[in-house]
Amino acid sequence: MRDPYQVLGVARGANDAEIKKAFRRRAKELHPDRNREDPKAQDKFAELNTAYEILGDEAKRKQFDRGEIDGDGKPRFQGFEGMGGAGRGGRAGGFEFHFGQGGGPFGKGGAGAGEAGFDPSDIFSSLFGEASRRSRGKAEPQKPPEQSFIIEVPLAQAVSGGARRVKLPNGREVEITIPEGVGDGKVMRLRGLGQTDPYSGETGDVLMTIKIKPDPRFTVDGNDLRTRVAVPLAKAVLGGPMHVPTLTGAVEMTIPPMTGTTKQFRLRGKGLKGEKGAVGDLFVAIDIEMPASDAELTALMKARTE
Repeated sequence: MRDPYQVLGVARGANDAEIKKAFRRRAKELHPDRNREDPKAQDKFAELNTAYEILGDEAKRKQFDRGEIDGDGKPRFQGFEGMGGAGRGGRAGGFEFHFGQGGGPFGKGGAGAGEAGFDPSDIFSSLFGEASRRSRGKAEPQKPPEQSFIIEVPLAQAVSGGARRVKLPNGREVEITIPEGVGDGKVMRLRGLGQTDPYSGETGDVLMTIKIKPDPRFTVDGNDLRTRVAVPLAKAVLGGPMHVPTLTGAVEMTIPPMTGTTKQFRLRGKGLKGEKGAVGDLFVAIDIEMPASDAELTALMKARTE
């Protein structure tokens, strides 16, 4: 894991506003949806989120600056105060070793007569193991790095919301709820569904980015939708009811007589939901269908022309 400051591209003296601004800028640059050709896009995006979780949290940032946690947010082993190298007959961390003829710090042969040899490395192993356990016990439990993935949602489901079964990056399948009126690019945090740290038992989160699939029937224009409907020539001339598709099902609309292709109709509240509950409209344009052949119509047009 790289230095979080380098990942976000900020100086170590950066303030909270500068860190937040850098994260937003880098998130747009590294978003997997913008880097589909890069096989490491999701890893880079996850690394960016981890870096921001450290630098965006005052306590974690101080821990990192003091060297207590690494770039992944995991505790670093601090070692022993005053522990230095020990030469022959030297002292290390409060332990004084006197090497005798046996070459060991416990006398000749390192043990009494008839006893099995004593390995001083066992002491160090025990000491380091105990210190490591104490260090982990004092350190704040750290969550594993976040995972991220993209889910494609049909336009109709984005409007109405509903349950959806998805496969997470760790292979687990879960059922999630798509919020009603969710927007394209919305990032949802699935808490506790990510990786589990084998030491602390902490479970990370998963970031799910919504990508709305285009609907061939509609063109999205902000919160509004636009569609085109074919109308037979006779109905365009005489007027009458016709069915128009919407995201929640077809509705009946009446067109007036002598409706041309320049005419556009508005169905209020049939668009997409925006901020603060505002709902867009559906605009319907007309395409007049001409018959393949019609002798009477042809004769009529000739008579009118003459």
